[in-house]
Amino acid sequence: VLNSAMQIWQRGTSISLAASTGGFVSDRWYTSTGANQACTISRQATNDTTNLPSIQYAMRYQRNSGQTGTGGLNLTQSLESINAIPYAGKTVTLSFYARAGANYSAASNALSILLISGTGTDQNRGTTGYTGEAYPISSTATLTTTWQRFTYTGTLASTATEFAFYASFVPTGTAGANDYYEVTGIQIDIGSVALPFRTYAGTLQGELAACQRYYFRNSVTATNPYGNLGGLAWYTNATSNSNFIILPPVTMRTTPISVEYGGVVAITNLNASSTNITALALNQPTPTVIGLTATVTAVIATYYTLDANNSATAYIGVSAEL
Repeated sequence: VLNSAMQIWQRGTSISLAASTGGFVSDRWYTSTGANQACTISRQATNDTTNLPSIQYAMRYQRNSGQTGTGGLNLTQSLESINAIPYAGKTVTLSFYARAGANYSAASNALSILLISGTGTDQNRGTTGYTGEAYPISSTATLTTTWQRFTYTGTLASTATEFAFYASFVPTGTAGANDYYEVTGIQIDIGSVALPFRTYAGTLQGELAACQRYYFRNSVTATNPYGNLGGLAWYTNATSNSNFIILPPVTMRTTPISVEYGGVVAITNLNASSTNITALALNQPTPTVIGLTATVTAVIATYYTLDANNSATAYIGVSAEL
């Protein structure tokens, strides 16, 4: 399970989700909300070396105070088929650590836990049901305000070609100030025993690189609000477009499917003259070379870079997610 210790947050370490929306939060983790269920997903220090040894961070899934929706709040990570197929026909043990906030509102402090398998290829269980869907693990964890490790065992069908960890928090009533649960250390082992927790890559650098196969983000900071966000322009025209190449830090999982940007992003020429972009689109990308087209109000035919124009929140993100 990638980013199982919730170390990598390229999209930001506190993410607000409006009601009735879905999206990726901590790297590789997808969540969805229901009506009247605005939520905040954030990275938190575990602050516990007794019940949860050697894991620094957890994800907090918080129902915002005052929210009244009572549908399931769902968190999932879907594995690529190339990683899932070796588990087909085998007994597996799912384990994780979790605890509840003081106002956790699920009936009986329950957190619904599923291991969902399918027979399709590289589907995202967060956005659609699996083809040939089955539930080799379907159980309920009873949370307390103290960290606990939960383990569940099941057997995947011999025909399984994909599977996902899936957790659902079903709230009740109106959310209080601490209506949340925290989770970390998610792991799936072959066999009927949960082995000691370890991250996928073993190092922070390795975990980041594994996540960047699916998504990477170039961003700046408050101390560097003019930082470079993209490569040199390889073509411009004198009306409205400037084309760029960005080299991703690792080979991406597949040809990227989308690009996003935020804050104030500009094209800047060699004389440090900047023009803010109004749109950014993929242009013949590959897993190793990302072509982009930036739209602006006017372009002078010369070389440019993509930069933050005095915007500490500027970023460009490229996705090859499931």
